[in-house]
Amino acid sequence: MNVWHQIYDPFGNPLLSTAIAAIPVVILLGLIALGHVKTHVAAMIALAAAFLVAVFGFSMPAMMAVKASWYGFMIGLFPIGWIIINVIFLYRLTVENGSFQTLQNSLADIVPDRRLQLLLIAFCFGAFFEGAAGFGTPVAVTGAILIGLGFSPLAASGLALIANTAPVAFGALGTPIITLASVMQLTGNNDLDAFHLGAMVGRQLPFFSLLVPFWLIWAFAGFRGMIQIWPAILVCGGSFALMQFAISNYHGPWLVDVAGSLVSMLCLIGFLKIWQPRQIWTSAKLRNRPDDIPADAVPAGSLSAAATPESLRTTADRKAVLSSWVPWIILCVFVFIWGTQTFKSIVNPIFSPKWAIDGLHMLVQKMPPVVPTPVLEGAVFNFNILTMTGTGIFVAAIVAGLVMKYSPVRLVRAYGETFWVLRAPLLTVAAMLALGTLTKYSGVDATLGLAFASTGVLYPFFGTLLGWLGVALTGSDTASNVLFGGLQKTAAQQLGLSPILMGAANSSGGVMGKMIDAQSIVVAATATNYVGNEGKILRYVFWHSIVLACLVGGLIMLQAYVWPFTSLVIH
Repeated sequence: MNVWHQIYDPFGNPLLSTAIAAIPVVILLGLIALGHVKTHVAAMIALAAAFLVAVFGFSMPAMMAVKASWYGFMIGLFPIGWIIINVIFLYRLTVENGSFQTLQNSLADIVPDRRLQLLLIAFCFGAFFEGAAGFGTPVAVTGAILIGLGFSPLAASGLALIANTAPVAFGALGTPIITLASVMQLTGNNDLDAFHLGAMVGRQLPFFSLLVPFWLIWAFAGFRGMIQIWPAILVCGGSFALMQFAISNYHGPWLVDVAGSLVSMLCLIGFLKIWQPRQIWTSAKLRNRPDDIPADAVPAGSLSAAATPESLRTTADRKAVLSSWVPWIILCVFVFIWGTQTFKSIVNPIFSPKWAIDGLHMLVQKMPPVVPTPVLEGAVFNFNILTMTGTGIFVAAIVAGLVMKYSPVRLVRAYGETFWVLRAPLLTVAAMLALGTLTKYSGVDATLGLAFASTGVLYPFFGTLLGWLGVALTGSDTASNVLFGGLQKTAAQQLGLSPILMGAANSSGGVMGKMIDAQSIVVAATATNYVGNEGKILRYVFWHSIVLACLVGGLIMLQAYVWPFTSLVIH
């Protein structure tokens, strides 16, 4: 088969080509946010629209488009879907045997104020899972815990998504930064390595690591509710931001989130030993949202009812409390081990088959100005099942299930029940990734990116929004960096800007797109038993995402042009 060259202006009119390229995204977001269409149906419709745009608008060979979609579908199942099903499997086991009820009680006893629970669980605990695993794990885990604590489904979903922003650029042990460095070195500039890019991100995101906890509590409890606990928020966000800057600039991008989250958690818990708010906030509803209904069911079809507010006030004995934490400690240990490069290096040679997608691999050529010189796109499905984060979670769930005295027969049956409950969300995630992969190989997403890149002196702002767009489209900061890292470098060099600044801006801006990407919304809805209400979640978080992304863009503009911010830039 002949090599197909991507075309970025198929209609000879950049405005028209951009409008056509945007059709699949508009359809997807429109159906989810405004239409009464089930999410997996909306995803399939948007995928069909993307296929038509790719084939008839951008002249991609039809069979190549089919194979790109299939490639993305498989990526959606492995690793993303594999993470979701195993996290929910573990959660359902803890609910069924009552240990999750005890954990809820212990958390409520340690931190009875709902606002402080959000800081501890959604921000600190979520940042740990983002740093250790990424790829939807933090939203799935924290959303499930929040719903179990009595937060409404909308509150648990939306707030978990807002909290899972500032840590995203360093997620999965620095994978987005490492990937960005490999993409930006395609032209041979060895200065654009992971350390320098991570250090530059570490001079951008700490501002937002400090801001996001304030924003999170304001979104939940309103301005007055946020001001009442500002010392705790400052300790939580400040300690995380300080560690994020220090580790990224003096060690590297690998352990930024893991260390930052642990330090933030310890600082917050220690601070609460000597300080408590005057008023304990007991409501689990979103402020000023009369349509927000408190949770009355556990997530994802679990087998017993969630704790009521009254039951949250009971105190479990110490042994039961310690036992209730064991499954989640096991999960943390296995996820961290699975995320290390040492583990991957040992296990991958045992079994890690790779399949080049025949008819797609090395047959699609990216063209200037998206890349400096033409580059062939690989398409290899790496079925590294043994080292996938989802496998670590699966093993943790089995070990935890045996510790909780489940029989092997019951574990098998419970897994089958979990799969049946999640069949629609898994299809949705797979369809979303198929859509993102098709737009990548067809050049549709690059056309949207070039529209941002044509903004001249305002490029630092819009280049940041380009990263936001990449994550909103693909659901991954890593994928966004792959998608637009080369474009950021090329545009920065043409405009006389630091390529390291704009590469880092792509990753930093991307974190704010994480809360609105369809994949994350589906994960949140699944974890909180809010399937079918993805549109409500999207409408709730959308403007938070836009405003925060614009604030990141404003910071990048300052770093590009205004002293003393320019002194932070690595050249």
